[in-house]
Amino acid sequence: MQTNIKFISADEAVKYVKSGDHIHFSSVASAPKVLIDALCRRGDAGELKNVFIHHLHTEGDAPYTEARYEGVFFHQAFFVGGNVRKNVQAGYADYIPIFLSETQKLYRSGALPCDVAMIQVSPVDKHGYVSLGTSVDATLAGIECAKVVIAVVNKHVPRAFGDALIPASKIDYFVEDNTPLMPAHFGQPNEIETAIGINCANLIEDGATLQMGIGAIPNAVLAQLGNHKNLGIHTEMFADGVLPLVEKGVINGANKKLDKGKMVSTFLMGSQTCYDFIDDNPMVAMMDVGYTNDPYIIAQNPKVTAINSALQVDLTGQVCADSLGTKFYSGVGGQIDFTYGASLSEGGKAIIAMPSVTNKGVSKIAPVLTEGAGVVTTRNHIHWFVTEYGAVDLYGKSLQERAKLIISVAHPDHREALDRAAFERFGPHFHFIG
Repeated sequence: MQTNIKFISADEAVKYVKSGDHIHFSSVASAPKVLIDALCRRGDAGELKNVFIHHLHTEGDAPYTEARYEGVFFHQAFFVGGNVRKNVQAGYADYIPIFLSETQKLYRSGALPCDVAMIQVSPVDKHGYVSLGTSVDATLAGIECAKVVIAVVNKHVPRAFGDALIPASKIDYFVEDNTPLMPAHFGQPNEIETAIGINCANLIEDGATLQMGIGAIPNAVLAQLGNHKNLGIHTEMFADGVLPLVEKGVINGANKKLDKGKMVSTFLMGSQTCYDFIDDNPMVAMMDVGYTNDPYIIAQNPKVTAINSALQVDLTGQVCADSLGTKFYSGVGGQIDFTYGASLSEGGKAIIAMPSVTNKGVSKIAPVLTEGAGVVTTRNHIHWFVTEYGAVDLYGKSLQERAKLIISVAHPDHREALDRAAFERFGPHFHFIG
């Protein structure tokens, strides 16, 4: 049992990184900033070259993606977060397209090496365990496969249960840093987002198991669920929006067949209140992403309702969620994992929800996707499509039928143009459909 551990400095710890190594960083609020800064100091000193860096979305600065480190660090993330987006689009950083469920498989299959895992953990408990807290995702696989594991021990990392608990003996070097985890705050939903939230909430049945991401639309949906009963959570992540529903007893997991009574997630991004919520909380199971995002695991719960967003949707139901034309904006993430998993669930509903127009009034529903746009959810996978103007079920609908339905929830200012485009694509008989 490893309870008395020896700490070294961050600068000492990163000396175990060699040129050509592949490094995994823990994700989101658990990004090991003190190690990242020390690693960059080695880069500045000219001590490293061709070091590959992998991670999911991270909060905080990502200096290793900057132009000055070209030839020193080669960033290849599994998701394009806001802190790396500009440099990915400029070509100084890069992205590996991958289903979130398979990020762990990259390491475990050997498709991607992992020489060094840099993680952040809670203090060692009396049983010799630490917790990965807010970031299990692909980090657990990184730990299993890495030749060297370096952990930042931070008293602010919550002691989460599930796969998050690992023996301290799996860690080679310990660094102490008690900087509070970086919180994420989300504004109140606006009128459009609230309307989308209402339309989505109307599709959620009592006893449903929910998956939804972060941001204004998920929060708007959650705000409408106060009168629901026996909701469960099986998701890739959650944030503060679920907490009032837990306190009210709306979210209790009573209807789940798998992990009954537990909220299952693989990472978190929220306020300190959210991080405190999972600390020593047996109701929350922070699990490996290969478990949370496996469509066949997801499908074992009844009435799985998955709500994901999009950047653009075309008239046939193709969903672009990762790029603006040729410029990568985010990533595949778990959208397909949960869209497919929900569609296999008994009574499940897969929902794509988005505002009908951009902030500049441009229609996000387009006759065809912008050149270079990536299709994340195919026209074969899409079921429910929701905007502030309503919800339509595209499952089992022909191309012409779904074009009619999609246009019906477009912004009124753009419906005529979209109708004309559909007419040109499908011919004059289009107007006799529906």
